[in-house]
Amino acid sequence: MAEVENYLDLPLEEVIGDRFGRYSKYIIQERALPDARDGLKPVQRRILYAMHQEKNTYDKAFRKSAKTVGTVIGNYHPHGDTSVYDAMVRLSQDWKVRKNLVEMHGNNGSVDGDPPAAMRYTEARLSSISSELLRDIEKETVDFIPNFDDTIEEPVVLPAKFPNLLVNGSTGISAGYATDIPPHNIGEVIDAVIMKIEKQQVTTSELMTRLKGPDFPTGGIIQGEDGIRKAYETGKGKVILRGRAMIEDIKGNRQQIVIDEIPFEVNKANLVKRMDELRIDRKVEGIAEVRDETDRTGLRIVIELKKEANSEGVLNYFYKNTDLQITYHFNMVAIKDKTPQLLSLHQILDSYIAHQKEVVTRQSRYDLKKAKARAHIVEGLIKAISILDEVIATIRASKDKQDAKKRLIQSYDFTDEQAEAIVNLQLYRLTNTDITALEKEAGELRDRIAYLEEILADEKKLLKVIKTDLKKLKKQYNDDRRTEIQAEIEELKINLEVMVASEDIILSVTRDGYVKRTSLRSYAASNGEDFAIKDGDHLLRLIEINTTDKLLLFTNKGNYLYIPVHEIPDIRWKDLGQHIANLVPINKDEKIVAAYPVRDFKEESCLLFFTKNGMVKKSDLSLYEAQRYSKPLVAINLKGDDEVTNVHVTNGHSDIFIASDKGYALWYHESEVKTVGQRAAGVKAITLKEGEQVISGQVFDDLSDPSIVIVTHRGALKRMRLKEFEQSSRAKRGVVMLRELKKNPHRIVSMHLMASGQELQVKSDNGEVLTVNPMQYKANDRYSNGSYIVDTDQSGNVIDSWVKNEYEKPFDAESESS
Repeated sequence: MAEVENYLDLPLEEVIGDRFGRYSKYIIQERALPDARDGLKPVQRRILYAMHQEKNTYDKAFRKSAKTVGTVIGNYHPHGDTSVYDAMVRLSQDWKVRKNLVEMHGNNGSVDGDPPAAMRYTEARLSSISSELLRDIEKETVDFIPNFDDTIEEPVVLPAKFPNLLVNGSTGISAGYATDIPPHNIGEVIDAVIMKIEKQQVTTSELMTRLKGPDFPTGGIIQGEDGIRKAYETGKGKVILRGRAMIEDIKGNRQQIVIDEIPFEVNKANLVKRMDELRIDRKVEGIAEVRDETDRTGLRIVIELKKEANSEGVLNYFYKNTDLQITYHFNMVAIKDKTPQLLSLHQILDSYIAHQKEVVTRQSRYDLKKAKARAHIVEGLIKAISILDEVIATIRASKDKQDAKKRLIQSYDFTDEQAEAIVNLQLYRLTNTDITALEKEAGELRDRIAYLEEILADEKKLLKVIKTDLKKLKKQYNDDRRTEIQAEIEELKINLEVMVASEDIILSVTRDGYVKRTSLRSYAASNGEDFAIKDGDHLLRLIEINTTDKLLLFTNKGNYLYIPVHEIPDIRWKDLGQHIANLVPINKDEKIVAAYPVRDFKEESCLLFFTKNGMVKKSDLSLYEAQRYSKPLVAINLKGDDEVTNVHVTNGHSDIFIASDKGYALWYHESEVKTVGQRAAGVKAITLKEGEQVISGQVFDDLSDPSIVIVTHRGALKRMRLKEFEQSSRAKRGVVMLRELKKNPHRIVSMHLMASGQELQVKSDNGEVLTVNPMQYKANDRYSNGSYIVDTDQSGNVIDSWVKNEYEKPFDAESESS
């Protein structure tokens, strides 16, 4: 008959969901997360129990690691030997655990991340403190379950006579859960447990007078007491952990930074390599050499500095940009009541205390049972010795051992256990001294039974036993705290000079947004000629500044870009610059309207903004210093379709001259514009008619006498003297500066305030650019239309004009109002 094949037709989602659910449950409960009671993951518990069963303890000789791994795999943990050996090695690494649970002979890895020697080469045994985790496990203190093949039993949890979860911490990742519990100082943890036993409603602050915070095996400095408190209250929190560093003076009037402690779980070799890479890439200035001088006396990293290097700045830079300072995130997840839970410090302590109460209760029951059984036998032996001759006669008259026991029970009311003890009694035990010893033992057993019954009847006595035991452990295993705790997180301030070599360079910015910095050498080699620029683009600024300065670029959309000059790419004078969008992402329709270098934001300078719809805004320059500048920042709040036309840096005492496309101009003093915040919209600068817009707002020093030059769309250029205008006040209509024509009236394209020697470049529709010297044209009154300079029939209307850019030197924020 054909074999019947059984297939289940199930939806894939159901199968995957079911299988993954089972797998998740397994790795959460049986692999990655520690138990809240003994602080061990299953593999760690099995390693310790296997070594205990094999008598591979601290008071005996070391034994090959491979033998232990074999026992663990064969009896308790059917997984790969590597995972078991790795777990065993970690328990022996004194830079990973605060109290080693395994002692190892041979190479057990290093803080540089080197792998341990193979298990056939290393030897291991339980450490002394591990015996405290396993103590009294034979006294039925914990539950046992069958192992994977039902041949022997293994413990569900260890008795854990000290709070291992907090002492050694734990780290692990399972499905949907991860855990990060830092190690602590055993003395402090025991004090906290005792405090919690004595006062159930103790506050976190009170506990923190005993348990100050984590105590990492690698030492270091923790900053942020509030983070510790939050973690202890909720189970989650973060602190700053940094290595310990000192600045030492060395010969030659130089200094060096010496690091002798690094943060927990940071790979030292990678840290040293990263520091050296920062030196090679010149990301940080002033370092002569980075050396790892670690030897058997202890960890030591030396950063030798050059003469006059800023040692504090270099150290702060390393704190910020390497793993010399890390953020440690508490995530105190453990298995409690067979479930993964995020535990507060109180819950962890409660869980441990409840476990100890159960362990001591079960231990006391076990000891009581044993003591009562022994007392019963001692009572029988004493009675037997008091009627020794009759007992001997009865035994001699018996056929065999069984018959002797039966007769003793019948004749003298001994119990079965007592009769068994009597018939097994050796003759030498019948001397007088033994009777005394038996009576003494009986007395001791009575006291012991009474004491154990008291413990089981009175919870206070039970808790006293736990406290006494913990105090004894503290006395034996306590050591000094290694990690220092500082209440506040230090704000890292890094001077730019530390990161950037101070160098004077030429900076160029074009209207279309191409920027570059060029060495003075490259500029000089080209004599300032052959500047690479795209067709139709023109130079907006060309200035000599330092790599430690900042550049502010303002866009027509009311944003500004904050760019440290050293981040601008270094490109030869004859090569095209890089578009600003490669440094800061900006929209395609955003155009650069102004560029200003800033050396010191503390200078009492102001930024003055003019917009197309007739607004003006003044803000302090200091407001525009940015900490984060990876995207455009708001410079002015624009309403509707408004756009920024001009931005100027002023000293607060300048004059303002503003012009509209329909030929109206207004002149007033800057003091009429009040200083407002960075994101404000400003105030009305000039009254406009419908369809009219501002084409330019300029500023000039109140002592100077600039020429006012306007260019119209019909190709006319007109120069006027300032005396043609009267100074007025803000938000007025202004005065006309063109003769009004009924047919095809002139519309102003641009207006500039110019001094002698400056040239103007005029651009027409077809892309032609004409260079003119406005000072060659005579000054007109306000009612003429100037002189034609472009033949619009041939070249098309004029669309733009700008003052030909001059090489600006030196850096001077006061005079930047082009």
